[in-house]
Amino acid sequence: MNKGYDVIGLLNPSRNSSLWKLDYLGIKDQIRFETCDLTLSDEVLRCVKEHEPDEIYNFAAQSSVGTSFQQPSGSILFNITSVLNLLEAVRENQSASRLYQASSSEMFGMVDRMPVDESTPMHPLSPYAVSKAAAHWMTINYRESYGLFACCGICFNHESFLRDNRFFVKKVIKEGLRIKAGEQNVLRVGNLGVRRDFGFSPKYVEAMWMMLQSPQPTDYIICSGSSISLDRIVEYIFDRLNISTDKVVVDPSLVRPSEIQDIYGDNSKARNELGWNYDMDFFEVLDLLIDEEIGADSGRSAL
Repeated sequence: MNKGYDVIGLLNPSRNSSLWKLDYLGIKDQIRFETCDLTLSDEVLRCVKEHEPDEIYNFAAQSSVGTSFQQPSGSILFNITSVLNLLEAVRENQSASRLYQASSSEMFGMVDRMPVDESTPMHPLSPYAVSKAAAHWMTINYRESYGLFACCGICFNHESFLRDNRFFVKKVIKEGLRIKAGEQNVLRVGNLGVRRDFGFSPKYVEAMWMMLQSPQPTDYIICSGSSISLDRIVEYIFDRLNISTDKVVVDPSLVRPSEIQDIYGDNSKARNELGWNYDMDFFEVLDLLIDEEIGADSGRSAL
């Protein structure tokens, strides 16, 4: 990229995008923002032609599993069309851009063996997972058919303070703090019996960058390598906040029609080929997230 700036951020023109997360990280002024509807192929092609990016990181998606059950058409159409338009723009422009596609562990769904690795067959269990699987294989197809440098990072759950409030760990911490402050009576949750592989977002982003620096494009699972139950996460957070778990209410409306019961991955390919290392215990991650949330709340109270 030789236009006098390092990073272009594309904003969806149909959404009122909040940039507070970039403000929080102190990097908003380092990014030039443009609007681009990723469902419109002409707009995507224009952006790629104009900026000739060295690297493209595609994190645009309807990323909530729960929302995808409520809005299956919109989730599937956007999550597939946006990726297709990016791939086509790189191909049509004969661009040397290296593309990172954010794939998801949800694609595997009903697995018959664990840990999951890059060769594990996929059996998606939600509209979101179906859409991500389609985008994943489309990226592989363009890499194999047209020689694009396109990589898929198959990320398991990764958490940070910047997570949206609707995601489980963030929700439990935020609402736990509200309960502790007397602003809320109970935490409403779905099925707490399921287990997931959780990690720390900054370390996972490091792996994403490393993929596009490697000599050859391929796909990698990015994960911690172990799973933990959701009820254990709630217990740990509530214990840290000195709240009784009697405040937890299972709400049938939050239980998904189909659910992965347990899943965890094998990150050995990323460790061996990229030199990526992950050794964080998830309780260590939870401590970081709780402390940061408490600090942010204290900062807001002081204003």
